[in-house]
Amino acid sequence: MRPRDVALALVVVVLWGVNFVVIKVGLRGVSPFVLGGLRFVFTSIPTVFFLERPRVPLRLVVLFALTTFLGQFSLLFWAIKVGMPSGLASVVHQSQVFFTVLLAAAVLRERPSPMQLAGTVVSALGLAWIGAESGGSFPLAAFVLNLCAAASWAAGNLVSRSLSRHGASSSLSFVVWSALLVPLPFFGMAWAFEGGEAVVASVRAMGVGSWLAVGYLAFGATLGGYGLWSRLLKAYPAAQVARYALLVPVVGLVAGAVVLGERFSLVQLMASGVVAAGLALPVATDWWQRRA
Repeated sequence: MRPRDVALALVVVVLWGVNFVVIKVGLRGVSPFVLGGLRFVFTSIPTVFFLERPRVPLRLVVLFALTTFLGQFSLLFWAIKVGMPSGLASVVHQSQVFFTVLLAAAVLRERPSPMQLAGTVVSALGLAWIGAESGGSFPLAAFVLNLCAAASWAAGNLVSRSLSRHGASSSLSFVVWSALLVPLPFFGMAWAFEGGEAVVASVRAMGVGSWLAVGYLAFGATLGGYGLWSRLLKAYPAAQVARYALLVPVVGLVAGAVVLGERFSLVQLMASGVVAAGLALPVATDWWQRRA
């Protein structure tokens, strides 16, 4: 990759890594579903009026919206709301990589490579280690919700595989039009789970920090992140670009410690390292084979 594009990839890494801290800040006194709904209101409007509707089957747009946006972020926001530290959330969320491998094997009958299987086992051990630490520094329920969010993202990755046949898997217009479908379901979930009074109270409780968080999540993490990422995916092979995503948990851990003062035990850091090693194993093996 050219130095300029490496720099763009690192910008995306920072945008997505800091994203977890911003979510934590935005959720102070605010419903996770209201925050999610507002995020996608500003992601889709007014941008949707300036981008052509992607020429893909409507069912794929709906499936992507329900899995990658509604499922992933409602569960992730909920996990962080009930006590998942932002730094550890960024680590656990990357388990979407091996959930994708498992779902692809079960649904698409794709046979994972030996290194993918090995990486999945190693990452699973690291996640189990993190989960075993729950109860003291974070609730087990938050950890489980975090895992479910990663699994929903993985399901969305399978939808993206189908979209690649239509040339829309890395299209910013597809992201924006999909985002248009989820604000009402988010607000509906807030109403169903928390009641109308809680929704109104959340909106009233939103201070400057919460509104800045909404702006960052919509324009920085979603439009900026996905926009730059789609540009890189169009210019380089997916595997070459995807390896930079392994740095997101590193940024997430550092940002959580610096901005929010989160402190991680030695065991949590070691377990995070095991997860990262499992995620990196297939990528490192592929890179080595290409150079050999």
